[in-house]
Parts: sequence; C-alpha cells; structure tokens
Amino acid sequence: MADLRFFTRAGPFRLAKLAKEIGAEAPAASSDLMLADVASLDSAGPSELTFFADKRLRNVLAKSRAGACLVSPADAAQLPRGTVALVTASPARSFALASALFYPETPPPAAIAPSAVIDETAKLGERVHIGPHVVIGAGVEIGKGSVIGAGTVIGRGSAIGADCRIGPNVTIAFGLIGDRVIIHPGVCIGQDGFGFVPGPGGHLKIPQLGRVIIQDNVEIGAGSTIDRGAGADTVIGQGTKIDNLVQIGHNVRIGRHCVIAGQAGVSGSTEVGDFVAVGGNVGLSDHVKVGHGARVAGMSGVMRDIPPGETHGGVPARPMREYMRETALLSRLAKQKKAKDD
Repeated sequence: MADLRFFTRAGPFRLAKLAKEIGAEAPAASSDLMLADVASLDSAGPSELTFFADKRLRNVLAKSRAGACLVSPADAAQLPRGTVALVTASPARSFALASALFYPETPPPAAIAPSAVIDETAKLGERVHIGPHVVIGAGVEIGKGSVIGAGTVIGRGSAIGADCRIGPNVTIAFGLIGDRVIIHPGVCIGQDGFGFVPGPGGHLKIPQLGRVIIQDNVEIGAGSTIDRGAGADTVIGQGTKIDNLVQIGHNVRIGRHCVIAGQAGVSGSTEVGDFVAVGGNVGLSDHVKVGHGARVAGMSGVMRDIPPGETHGGVPARPMREYMRETALLSRLAKQKKAKDD
C-alpha cells in the first residue's frame, strides 16, 4: 500500500472494469468484486490486487490472501482458495497498468512562479507549470502541459515538447526534446562533449557544434549526463529508458526502446540499435556498433561491435557462452592450483 502522504489513490474499481482496462480476463462470477488497492504478493488483502510472475515465489503465492491476482494462463490453477485469477499474458505489465489506474499522476496546476526568469522571446504553451527559480533563455519553446521543476535552467533556442516532466535542477542546452519525455532531477543535457586535440603545447579544445535530440517517450534517470555532438547530433531514440548516473558521450546515437541501466557509460560516436539492453556499470568504447536487439551483461567492457540479437559479457565483452566457458575454466584451474598447493 502506497503512503497516502505522497500519493493520491483512486478507486475502488469493479473487477470487470479493471480487467478490461488492463487487458486481463476475469471470471464472470466475480465481476462485481470491488478492489480498493494494489499490493505485493505477500501483503495483499481480500480487497487488493496483486500479481504473480516469479516461479521462485510459489510458496508466497500459496499463502496469499489477495482478493485477485494477475497470473499467466499456466499459473491460474496455482492460486489459493478465495483469490480470483485475472489471466493475462504479462502479469507484471498488467499490474503496472493497474497501479497507474489506482495512483494516476496528478500534474501541478498551470502556473509560473514569481521567481522564475523567463526571456521575453520564449514561447510557453497552454497549461505549463514553471517552478521557482527556473531560468528560461531566449527563443526557448515549451509545449503544452509540460512541467519544469524548481531551479532548472533551459538554454537559448532549446525546445521541449508537450506533456514533459522536467525535474528540479536540470540543465538543458542545445537540446530538442520531444513529447512526453521524463527527465529526473540533476540531469545535464547538451554540455560540451569531451573532445580535445593533443599537442606539445597541451590539449586544444574542439568546438562542439552539434545538438542533443531526444525523441518522444524517453525517460532519463537522476544525475545522468548527455553531451551534445561535436558535429553530428547526439540522438536518443523514441521510448528509450535511461537509468540514474548514466553518461552518454558526444555523437552517440541510441536507438528506439533501449534500456540502459545505472552507471553505464557510452563513449563518443558509438551507435546502439533498437531494443538493446545494457546492464549496469557497462562501458562502451568509442565508435563501436551494438546491433538491434543485442544485450550486454552488467560490468562488461564493450570494445568491439556486437552483432544484432547477441548477448555479450565480460571484459573485453564477447559472446556470453564463450565468456561463461572461460569463467568456468578459470575457476577450475584456480581450484586445481589451490588443491595442488595444499
């Protein structure tokens, strides 16, 4: 149960209506059951909805007191007596949709804080909320329904689309941002890329003349940084989700619907295809290409291209089966040496 000091709960909802909204099948005999909240599998009570998607939690499922549970067709028969099965192909996804119904986002009312500094040439859409101490530069455009958090700075010429959520203390420069983008606190977008020419007199800075383009429905986690391009643009594709503390270098191109976990770093001019998953603490070297649908295991170092659809891991990253065989062999050799030394 969410803490109602921080969240506003909707509902209750009839089981039949809820099932229809989230794409689940409910038994007709239980269609009038009223559900008041969502909860975890181990804490849900008779008026609450939960979900089961992890086979390791079968013992928890057997003891659940939930009024209804989202399950796959194969697991529907496993529910305890008194718990109604809501059958769906993806219980976790349906639970996320249900949670959004019970706890809908409530944007702040349209308002401009008196302490905000907004250039007279900036264009603000309808129902925009501008928080305290925001600075908006010349020629900036902000689409309707967008929220700009306190202390955020938006540099001249940048554009933000409709229904975006920009958190506090964000900096955006040289940026073109699409619709429904979520940017969490402390994100820095559009700063200089790390480009220098070494020489006997020191390192000569290369002017960074590109932009950052962030397409629709992207989410960027707190403290992440995205450098603008040196010449070509840095691009984050539609629907991509970036975790906290991720560094994206200049000229990088990230495809659509990628997932990049926390503390990953993507070096300059790297290209990442669509639907790529990058684990935490991964480092991608400059100018590498990661193919469509590829996966990179956490803590890996990618130093050469990864073909589409492959899973790589290790340092340097190589195909996962090869990496696992090498790891197992090293473990056996270490045990053999230890036994010999003993």
